[in-house]
Amino acid sequence: MEKRPFKPYVAEESNLAELTIKAMVLGIVMAIVLGTANAYLGMRAGLTVSAIFPAAVVAMAAMRLLGGTILEENIARTTASVGEALVAGAIFTLPAFIIAGVWDNLKYAESTAIMLVGGTLGVLFIIVLRRTMVEDTSLPFPESVAAAEIVKAGQGGQTGASTLFKAMGFAAVWEVLKNGFGIPVVRDSVSGFVKFGSSRIEIAGRGFDYSGGILLQTPSASPALVGVGYIVGMRVSTVLFAGAAFGWWVLVPLSVFLNPELAGLAQAQGWETVSGDVWRRQVRPLAVGTMIVAAFYTLYGLRMSLIGGITRAIRDLDTSKGSGTRLGRLATDLDFKKVFVAIGIVAVPMLVLYFIFSGSFLGAILLTIVMLILGFLFAAVAGYLVGLIGSSNNPISGLTLSALIIASIIMVAIGVTGPKGVMAVLGVAGVICCAAGIAGDMMQDLKVGYILGGSPRKMEIAEIIGVVFTALVLAFAIMALHKVYTIGSDLLPAPQAGLMALMAQGIVGGGMAWSLVIVGMLLGVALILTGSLSPMLIAVGMYLPFTATAPIFVGGIIRWFMDRALARKNLDETNRTKAENVGVLLSSGFIAGESLMAVIVAFFVLGHSLIDKSWEAAPLINVTPGPLGSWLGLMVFVLLGFLLIRLPLRAAGRKDD
Repeated sequence: MEKRPFKPYVAEESNLAELTIKAMVLGIVMAIVLGTANAYLGMRAGLTVSAIFPAAVVAMAAMRLLGGTILEENIARTTASVGEALVAGAIFTLPAFIIAGVWDNLKYAESTAIMLVGGTLGVLFIIVLRRTMVEDTSLPFPESVAAAEIVKAGQGGQTGASTLFKAMGFAAVWEVLKNGFGIPVVRDSVSGFVKFGSSRIEIAGRGFDYSGGILLQTPSASPALVGVGYIVGMRVSTVLFAGAAFGWWVLVPLSVFLNPELAGLAQAQGWETVSGDVWRRQVRPLAVGTMIVAAFYTLYGLRMSLIGGITRAIRDLDTSKGSGTRLGRLATDLDFKKVFVAIGIVAVPMLVLYFIFSGSFLGAILLTIVMLILGFLFAAVAGYLVGLIGSSNNPISGLTLSALIIASIIMVAIGVTGPKGVMAVLGVAGVICCAAGIAGDMMQDLKVGYILGGSPRKMEIAEIIGVVFTALVLAFAIMALHKVYTIGSDLLPAPQAGLMALMAQGIVGGGMAWSLVIVGMLLGVALILTGSLSPMLIAVGMYLPFTATAPIFVGGIIRWFMDRALARKNLDETNRTKAENVGVLLSSGFIAGESLMAVIVAFFVLGHSLIDKSWEAAPLINVTPGPLGSWLGLMVFVLLGFLLIRLPLRAAGRKDD
């Protein structure tokens, strides 16, 4: 049977408006808003959520009011998703400068430069690889196909915007009730220590008195984190929670119990305080070792697919030159010669930045060369993985860690150590992480455009503009979040950045707790040998606060119940998809609403401190809610479960929308 040629939704000869001012302005605003929301979410939970679905919905709703075309919607969505991708690269690396102690606060100029250089290079690298990967029919691009179907369905009249905005409103109000600008009504979480009985154990002829217990905590009353769990599903959230349970219910109690001296310390400072310190000082470094092994194991498992994809991309570069004939609208990219010139131009400020960090001209040159080579390689890897498994599963932290280790070895080899060496390797990690994040996101966007009939050249221009404007703003949001919530604290643990900081300090600065890290690496090997579903997720669960992983698990449970209910209804594919889309939109709204309100609260607190003519942010929560606040915090899970099951099922039951 002859294979039918692909036909986009909008024909090649179409002359619809596309790269317009209103499309770009809408896209830039959404990029900043969604990027800011993901900045908070990523540092809070260690996860970011793809912006492609909420961006598509908002773009459809806005363009309907503005009288825009489907191709303008495509440009707005493409530009908007830049924010989430760029901020993922930023929050996985920039907070590491603070956690490592080389910066007291986030530096705007250097942070913005890292995002600008990394994001721009990510776009330029993907332009070179677009044709090979986007037009490769063997890559399924699951999220791209789903987003394109939502856009197509929206042309029939329904966008789902009202569902998204109502969920955002609910989560925003809930965040105000939790933080209350100093007078909270709802308590976010409740904890208590359950003490074990004392035991006397004889070792080597000497008796020791052991005592301890277990710290029990309720999940954080967070619609955003529940929404994350709902989107990633039961499997991912369960594995993540397994890591939390192992860390908090096994390793922390075991460490406390096996160290008799901690009992006396706990009597003075409290068992909860001691348990928390054990988790921070012992369990977290152990989790770092597990993450390292898991990251490289993930890349090793994908080695054949990645090598094949990169080889094919390099081999087919010449096909874009054509045979001298003029290419059509759907086959035209930005000129490759100009792209390579642009890469060379962008390398200059990167060289200057690395010289400022390292203080070594030789080091700056070597790091720039390494970044360009690894940047292109990892952009291809990220693009291929997005085509294979979707951007939500793109392991850019593993790619970044690989680059960081290589850069660290180079710095040590040429004698650039201490704070300057740490800053230099974190600078490399930041640029590569932003480049890989943008590369994966852009490949996904280009595939959506390919299905809908968008012009690649205009989408590439929109991506570059989106990177520039978003990079200039996002640093302010991260700075405000750090000032109020404190990066590295339980409120903003920033797990990936913590991993980068520990690795940079350990290799270059010589401050690694190697005994714990090595044990963690052995744990990672053991998890791999036992066939663990995801050693990386288990390690992240160990690294995150229990109050952050538990609500994600609750969201996964809610999704499981919803899926079971849909299965019992025996729905056709159309109605099942309709229900699933409503659930995803509700969850996206919860995430965006709570995250954005958290940022607004942060700016409010900072604004108040400026009025008082002091740059010291006031405590976010001045009073503790009473028992009613604790019960309200738990009741939100019941309400969220009702909304995330009832509303999708009701949508599936409607005849048509």
